[in-house]
Amino acid sequence: MAKFVYDFAEGNKDLKDLLGGKGANLAEMTNLGLPVPAGFTITTEACQRYLAAGTHVDGLDAEIDEHLAALERSMGRRLGDPADPLLVSVRSGAKFSMPGMMETVLNVGLNDESVDGLSRQAGGNDRFAWDSYRRLIQMFGKTVCDVPGSEFEEALHAAKVAKGVKDDVQLDADDLKGLVGAYKKVFAKHTGHDFPQDPRQQLDLAIEAVFRSWNADRAVLYRRQERIPADLGTAVNVVAMVFGNLGPDSGTGVAFTRDPATGESGIYGDYLQNAQGEDVVAGIRNTLPLADLEKIDKKSYDELLAIMATLEGHYHDLCDIEFTIERGKLWMLQTRVGKRTAAAAFTIAAQLVDEGMIDLDEALTRVSGAQLAQLMFPRFDLSGDPTAITRGVGASPGAAYGKVVFSSAEAVAADGPVILVRRETNPDDLPGMIAAQGILTSRGGKTSHAAVVARGMGKTCVCGADEIEVGRDQFTVGGQVVRAGDVISIDGTTGRVYLGEVPVRPSEVVQYFEGDLDPALANEPLVAAVHLLMTHADSRAALKVRTNADTGADAARARRFGAHGIGLCRTEHMFLGDRRELVERLILAPNPAERNDALAALQPLQRADFLDIFREMNGLPVTVRLIDPPLHEFLPSLEELAVQVAVAKARGEENERDERMLSAVRRMHEQNPMLGLRGVRLGLVIPGLFAMQVRAIAEAAVALAAEGGHPKPEIMVPLVGAVQELETVRAEAERIIAEVVGDSGVEVLIGTMIEVPRAALTAGQIAEAAEFFSFGTNDLTQMAWGFSRDDVEGAFFWRYLELGIFGISPFESIDRDGVGRLVRIAAAEGRATRPGLKLGVCGEHGGDPESVHFFHEVGLDYVSCSPFRVPVARLEAGRAAVESTGSDHR
Repeated sequence: MAKFVYDFAEGNKDLKDLLGGKGANLAEMTNLGLPVPAGFTITTEACQRYLAAGTHVDGLDAEIDEHLAALERSMGRRLGDPADPLLVSVRSGAKFSMPGMMETVLNVGLNDESVDGLSRQAGGNDRFAWDSYRRLIQMFGKTVCDVPGSEFEEALHAAKVAKGVKDDVQLDADDLKGLVGAYKKVFAKHTGHDFPQDPRQQLDLAIEAVFRSWNADRAVLYRRQERIPADLGTAVNVVAMVFGNLGPDSGTGVAFTRDPATGESGIYGDYLQNAQGEDVVAGIRNTLPLADLEKIDKKSYDELLAIMATLEGHYHDLCDIEFTIERGKLWMLQTRVGKRTAAAAFTIAAQLVDEGMIDLDEALTRVSGAQLAQLMFPRFDLSGDPTAITRGVGASPGAAYGKVVFSSAEAVAADGPVILVRRETNPDDLPGMIAAQGILTSRGGKTSHAAVVARGMGKTCVCGADEIEVGRDQFTVGGQVVRAGDVISIDGTTGRVYLGEVPVRPSEVVQYFEGDLDPALANEPLVAAVHLLMTHADSRAALKVRTNADTGADAARARRFGAHGIGLCRTEHMFLGDRRELVERLILAPNPAERNDALAALQPLQRADFLDIFREMNGLPVTVRLIDPPLHEFLPSLEELAVQVAVAKARGEENERDERMLSAVRRMHEQNPMLGLRGVRLGLVIPGLFAMQVRAIAEAAVALAAEGGHPKPEIMVPLVGAVQELETVRAEAERIIAEVVGDSGVEVLIGTMIEVPRAALTAGQIAEAAEFFSFGTNDLTQMAWGFSRDDVEGAFFWRYLELGIFGISPFESIDRDGVGRLVRIAAAEGRATRPGLKLGVCGEHGGDPESVHFFHEVGLDYVSCSPFRVPVARLEAGRAAVESTGSDHR
C-alpha cells in the first residue's frame, strides 16, 4: 500500500519527486538539526491520485490523522483547542520551483473560539490574534472557495480609510475584529455559507485546494513557459505555525547566500518586522535590507548568517531561504537552490569552482544555453547621459523599452514591445509578464513575486520604485505624468527608469566572442566565468558545432563565435537581389540554348560566392546545399501578376514580357509547393541546373587550393526520398568534379539531407550513395506531422499548447518520440551500411538546447545553427557530454 504522508524527519533533499522541493528541503534542514517547525508532507503521488479521481484518496485521511496527532504531541497543542490552539500552514511544493503559482493558506485552525486562546498564547496580544484570523479568512476564501480577492482588499482599504491610516499595521485589535466581521460577510456572500469553524474541515479543504491549484490557469501557463511536465503534481506541506506578526521583536524575511542578480558574495535579502511571510513575497509593503536585521536583532542575525553558510556549504550552491523570527526565536521555513539571473548563474558557477565546492563538470550543469543567449542581448548605451526619472531595485538584469501598459490584459493584447507597470504583481499577472519586454513595480524588492518570476523567465525587471504613484492608466513621479502608451526604458541592473527609448549597445559577452572586448573588461567576473565554462564545454563536447551561413560575412562571424565549419550553405539565397533577372531568364527560357546561356551567366557568380565562403572557412568543412525551393518562388506572385496583366489589358497597355511571365507562373503553380517540384526533383527535371552549381563549387575549391588554402567542400543533395534519385545526381556530379579537380588534391564529399520520412526509413539504402547525412529537421518535422509550418503555427498551435497536446512547438524543440525516432532509425541504419558515415543536423533544432542533448544521445557528429546561436550550441554540446557520462562534482 502506498505511503502518502511523511514526517520531516523521514525525508531528505533527494526525494523531490515524491515530497516536492519544499518538503524535501524542509526534511533536509530538519536532518541537519536546523530550527525547523514540526510538520509533515503529503506526497505528489497523493496529488496525482486526487486529480485523477476528482475526489478524496483512499487511506489518505487516516495517514493525516496519524501524523497530525504526532504533530500535536510534539507541539503540546491540539488543532482547534479553544484554550491553547495549534495552528498550521498548508503550503504547496512541487518538484520544480513555481513561485506564487500555487496556493498557500496560513493560520489554519483558527475559529471564533480559538482566536481568544491564540491571544492568551501571545500574552494577551489581541491585535495579533485578530490579525491572524482575518488573514486566514482572506487566504482561505480566495484560495479554497474562489472568493474574489479584490473584495477582501476593498474591505481592508475601507478599514484603513475609516481609521485614517495608510498601513495595515496601524490598525488596532478592535479595527481588525471589525475587519473579520466584514470578511465573513464577503465570504458568505460568495459561497452561500458561513466561514467553516471546524479546524479539521479547514485543513482538509485547504489540502484539496492546494492539490487543485496544480491545474490552475496560472500554474499551467507557468509550467508551459518553464517546460515543467504537467503530470508531476504538487506535494502539500502541513507545518506548525510560527508567527512573525507578534510585534517589533518578530518578523519575517527572505535571504540569499549570494546576490541572485549578479552572483556576488555578500548579505542579500529582505526583512519585514511584525509581518508574515506572504507580506514579503507579495511586495505589498516595502522591506528593509537584510543587513538592517543586525541592528534590530543581532542574535538572530548572527544565527541566520551561520545557517546560511551551513546551507550553502551543504548544497554547494546559492540558497534561497525563508525565515521567521518569533519573539527573538529564529525559525527556518524553507530553503531551495535559488533562482538567479543568467549573469549570476555563470558567475556563481565559476566562483564555486574557485572555492573548491564543485568541479568544472558540475559547473557546466549549473548554467544553460538559454542563459548564455540572455547574456548576448544588448545593453543600454548611456553615452548620451540620459536622465533617469526614478530608480528602483534592479531585480532582473537587462535593457528593455516599450510602451507603458497597466494590466496583464493590455500587455497580452499589445502590438509591439511593452513595459508592464504595476504597484506589485501577483500570479494572475503571469500572462502579461510573459508578453511584456520588462516589468516595473512601485513596491517590493528582489524577493517579491515580480522579481522572482522575472528572473526565472529572463525578463528585465525593476521593483520597489517607490517614488512612482501608479494609477489606472498613468503613473506619476516627481510631478511628471507618464500615460499608457508612452515609451519608457528600464535597466534591470541599475534599477533606473528612463523616459523614452534609450539606445542599446552590444553586450560584453558578444564582444568577448567577437574578439573585440576592451582588455580592461577581460577579467570582469562575468566575462571570466563565460571564458572558463566555454573552454571546458569545448573540451568535453563530443558534438562539433557548425553554422548555417550563406555569405562570407556570416561565415566569418560564425568562425569568431567558434563554429567548426558550415553545416548549411543555402545556395538559393545567392539567386536573389540583382541576380533575380538571370534566374527569370533561366526559368522562362523557351529552348535549351537560352537556358544554357542563363546557367553560364550564373556560374561565375556562384563560383565567386563559394570562393568567398571557402576562404573564410579555410581548413574547415563547408556543406553546400544544392538549390532546394521551387523555382516559382523566384518569380512574381501569381495573384499580383494576374491583376497587373488584367489591368494593363483593360487600359490597352499589353506587355508581352508580363504575359509570358504570367503564363510561366501559371504553368509552374502548385497547390502545395513544399511537396512539389523542388530539391533533387529540380536537378532531375531542369537539365544543367545542378551541374552548374557542382561545377561552381568545384572550381571555387580548386581556386582556393591554388592560393595555398585548404578547402573542404561537401555537396548536399536536398529532398532525396529514394537512393535512385541520389545515384543519378551523384553520377553527374562525380563526372564534373573529376574534370574540374584533376590533380589539385581537392576532395569533395557528396551526401544528402534526410528530410523526407521515407529517406529516414530507407537510410540503409541511401547510405550506399551518400558519404554524409544532414538531417533537415524543419522539413522532417513538417512532413512527419503533416503540418505546413508556414500556416499552422499562427493558425492553431496556440490551442495545442493550451490543451497540453504540445509542451512546446515541435518546430522549436525536437519531437523525440516521432521525428526523433526517425533520426535514430536513419542514423543507425545509415551507419550499419557505411560505418564512417558523417551525421549532422542543420534544421532550426541545431541551436535549441534541449535538441542538442538529443542529438548527442543519438551519436551525431555535429549540429549546425545560425551564427548567433553557435556559442549556445557549443555550451550545450559540452553539457550534454557531461550529463551523459556523469561526474562526482566534488
